[in-house]
Amino acid sequence: MPDPGPSRVVAEGRGLTMPPLLVAYAGLVLLNLTGVALHHEVLEWVSKPLLAPVLALHLWRRTGRSHPFVLAALILSTAGDVALLLSGTGAFMAGVACFLGAQVCYITAFAKQGAIAFLRARRRWCAGWLVAWAVGNVALAPLLGALVWAVAPYSLALVAMACAAPVRGRRAAWGGALFVCSDLLIGLGAAGLGFGGRPFVVMATYGAAQYLLTVAFAGTSVQRTAWLSVADEDRPCATPAADGADGPPQRR
Repeated sequence: MPDPGPSRVVAEGRGLTMPPLLVAYAGLVLLNLTGVALHHEVLEWVSKPLLAPVLALHLWRRTGRSHPFVLAALILSTAGDVALLLSGTGAFMAGVACFLGAQVCYITAFAKQGAIAFLRARRRWCAGWLVAWAVGNVALAPLLGALVWAVAPYSLALVAMACAAPVRGRRAAWGGALFVCSDLLIGLGAAGLGFGGRPFVVMATYGAAQYLLTVAFAGTSVQRTAWLSVADEDRPCATPAADGADGPPQRR
């Protein structure tokens, strides 16, 4: 095995390495969560706009232009992150529009990995997500008012992304699910159903979701999601470079 060199951080005791850009991402997430917890706007503005670009740079360094739609999703996520740092309905709608574009890009990336055929054999999985989407929108519609016309189509795209994500493996599956959790909490806030600590949980789940989706495309192998089909076997994907974050299935 080649020497990873001094530019990689070694996780002692486990023999794992973490690329420096992912270390930087973890630091930015912690900085952002600190800002959210302390209501420190400067920390939020310094950290949040850099989250998705750092992941995009990591993905580009690992795979080049192999996953242009994932890179586009991260770029659109950056625009959405900035918009949601601002106040007002207009900024919220701009953020929703940017993240709608990001979800469409993610869906396209998963479709290129074979998501359509993957999901045809998993109709119950799709039906479960659609039922959850319908129930959530019906429950929140009276509280969202006019915002429902933006939230409903966005949440449908979000659920479609999460539904298709397992085609890329367990990391992507968890990333899609956490993205839904994060944006559901944003929807609850928009509906006036906020609670103490909600912004912190929103950013914690969002940061984890974007990380998992990115590293799912940055590695060389796909670990199928066991609860979807025990018969599915891992198969290689078309990315050229190995990543310390990928490899054999690991517990989290």
